[in-house]
Amino acid sequence: MIGESMQPKNLLVLMADEHNPKVLGSAGHCVVVTPHLDRLAMRGVRFTSAYTASPICVPARAAFATGRHVWQMGYWDNADPYDGTVPSWHHYLRSLGHEVVSIGKLHFRGRAGDDHGFSEEILPMHVAGGTGNLKTSIRDMSTRRDGAKLAGLAGPGESTYTHYDRDIASRAQIWLHEAGRRSPAKPWVLFVSFVAPHFPLTAPPEHYYAYASRTLPEPKLYASASRPDHPAISYFSEYMNYDAHFKNSADVKRALAGYFGLTSMLDRHVGNILHALDDAGLAAETRVVYTSDHGDNLGARGLWGKSTMYEESAGVPLIVGGSELPAGTVCKTPVSHLDLFPFFLECVGAPPPDFREALAGVSLNSVLRGADHDRTVMSEYHAVGSTSAVFMLRSGKYKYVHYVGYPAQLFDLEQDPEELTDRAADPDHASVVARFETALRSMLDPEAVDRRAKQRQLELIERAGGRTAVLNGHDFGWTPVPALQ
Repeated sequence: MIGESMQPKNLLVLMADEHNPKVLGSAGHCVVVTPHLDRLAMRGVRFTSAYTASPICVPARAAFATGRHVWQMGYWDNADPYDGTVPSWHHYLRSLGHEVVSIGKLHFRGRAGDDHGFSEEILPMHVAGGTGNLKTSIRDMSTRRDGAKLAGLAGPGESTYTHYDRDIASRAQIWLHEAGRRSPAKPWVLFVSFVAPHFPLTAPPEHYYAYASRTLPEPKLYASASRPDHPAISYFSEYMNYDAHFKNSADVKRALAGYFGLTSMLDRHVGNILHALDDAGLAAETRVVYTSDHGDNLGARGLWGKSTMYEESAGVPLIVGGSELPAGTVCKTPVSHLDLFPFFLECVGAPPPDFREALAGVSLNSVLRGADHDRTVMSEYHAVGSTSAVFMLRSGKYKYVHYVGYPAQLFDLEQDPEELTDRAADPDHASVVARFETALRSMLDPEAVDRRAKQRQLELIERAGGRTAVLNGHDFGWTPVPALQ
């Protein structure tokens, strides 16, 4: 267990993009091979109930930076990027004299004059054009996604994303050997952020064929008759339209092999960085955190991509490694990305900021010391594929999902970890549903938050020239790498 007072050390934060928390060897996945991440887990703590603040890139990353809920700070969807005006942990640590460097994907606004709080941004990926895909602010079927590329590009090969991740890993290794070995007055923080295993599901051949040559399990509840009958989920499935382009089991297998291959590629990059950390003599004086901005449904229930509150999408892998951590610890207490802001400060020996009351999380250190086992964590969604706001609360064994204008969902993750049975309409669980709704409404007004998000999205659309102009604009399948922006 980490002690009451943490010894200040350097901090290496590794982030993936769209890494389903179940697709990890140490999480018990039956196929995927992730030896380097598994080794990190064996040297530290793996959190089995960790959640993103929002299961879509831009809001998730803004919340990760600021330690605040989306409803508190704004930045509602992928066309509403973080601009640096809300204080982040990078701003705060830099102000105290720490070197805080990012390498790779940030997905912030990135306009001239924006200060995101880093001492240096290396190979940064921001939203395209400083606005991102404005079509994500229009939430009716007129912007229904054409998901053909997800299925069509799945397979062996290279993409701009695999090249970009290779560059990120290389620059991280160079930084550790060159800059990391300096002896600054205060511990440094290096944030290394990859795009894998985010689609396109094009994986380097050496990783793709490691899975394509094997029998792969069909995604959970993939058969049409098995899929959940919930109006909000049905709307999302029709809106995103990804699964309609998978014509047979071979198509599905190509997508799975591509995703698994990208995950193994990512794991190798992580291994190279951890080797560089050790080779540079920095391992003993550096804590390592691994996570992802959100997960990926990966075909479960016929859903692909993120944007839902199922464990595959709203859940994230979270591993913390350090020499003072008990090896191979598994923590089941629900935690959130919002808990990382105070934890990062403790890692490097920084005092709490004056605005500590605005932060929504508690340090992982206090969670590991046994504080607040009955805590509740939240995720929320206000973007494409949803007609109204979605809020998820996780407390103890239960997960409650509140949809504005639709029936709720309730899952007993202790008895039903795969979320096969929705208990929300079960009379025996009526009191549990009522308790969660009361808890949610004690935090916020769901309908008012929904109105705020939609008003902001309407303002963004009008600022861009109106609905017709946005609909006629370019629709990014995924954010271009820096060299192509």
